[in-house]
Amino acid sequence: MDADKALDIITIDLHDNTALADYMIIASGTSSRHVRALADRLKDKLSSKGVKNIKLEGVAQSDWVVIDAGDIIIHIFRPEVRGFYNMEKMWCTHQPYQEVGGQIPA
Repeated sequence: MDADKALDIITIDLHDNTALADYMIIASGTSSRHVRALADRLKDKLSSKGVKNIKLEGVAQSDWVVIDAGDIIIHIFRPEVRGFYNMEKMWCTHQPYQEVGGQIPA
């Protein structure tokens, strides 16, 4: 996502907080068009790496797209929508999140 110019990419480790996923990645695009392009490109990259059953929600408006890739959930927002929902604050109450420049931690 970093190579596709996503902004403010962070990764949140969910191992101890929920069985929903192992990691959550949150990023911003500069516009609805950019959000959609990031989501489409990420889905293609994940598919090419062998990830199956990838689900996308929110692509029609592309204000906030959620990609469910099994153990990883990715949220891509327009900046003002991200600020409104403030997902980082909701999920990082017990731990600081880390900015990783688009890399999934090992």
